Amino acid sequence: MSNVLIKMDNIKKYYRSGSDTVSALQEITLQIGRGESAAVMGASGSGKSTLLSIVGGLNRPSGGKILIDDLDLYALPGERLADFRREYIGFVFQQFQLIPYLTALENVLLPLTTAGYSRPEKYERALNALERVSMTGRKNHLPNQLSGGEQERVAIARAIVNEPPLVLADEPTGSLDSRTAGEIMELFQDLGESGLTILMVTHNPENAAYMQRLITMQDGLVTDDSKKPEPLASGRIALAGNAGGVR
Repeated sequence: MSNVLIKMDNIKKYYRSGSDTVSALQEITLQIGRGESAAVMGASGSGKSTLLSIVGGLNRPSGGKILIDDLDLYALPGERLADFRREYIGFVFQQFQLIPYLTALENVLLPLTTAGYSRPEKYERALNALERVSMTGRKNHLPNQLSGGEQERVAIARAIVNEPPLVLADEPTGSLDSRTAGEIMELFQDLGESGLTILMVTHNPENAAYMQRLITMQDGLVTDDSKKPEPLASGRIALAGNAGGVR
């Protein structure tokens, strides 16, 4: 088995705007290793969210190839691509996207609806996912009965309930205060240390410091790709106030 989970080769993305062609991504070539956590930073319009959507199988590139676990993602037929997303990828979004009339447990159960598990197995998996994010005590609460940080924890549980090898996060702390954001980033760091591969879009250098790698983008290009400092003895990465990256 290759140590590379994601391989992007010469990825391009263009959009038509009237008679003009807008280039969102230009010849992106990257590899993300299994169990690696990486932050993608850049100013608005730099292409970071477009890149994340392409990796997630949601946005077909205009050129190039992307392999996940040695599978050519966009060579898969539509139904198989949907199955692949469900099995391989967990998504975490800034606005949580929880169903308001479902409890925390029911929201986490949603990705298991079409999975081939028995009902007791589905509940066991959902409860295990909630336990990983310290939310079992709130499992019967509706989203409007939960704080923003608690809602994000439920969203993360939903993303990992299928035990995917890859989690994609788009500004996961954008709606949270700084203290709660730090708690969520510690959770992401713990998930990364458990073996998950994490690719996270963020505008916040303090969030990026929790990841092992920083990929900086500008105008659809990768302008910097560097490893972060090794964790301290405590297992946490030091947060430098002057961490690099584009706000």
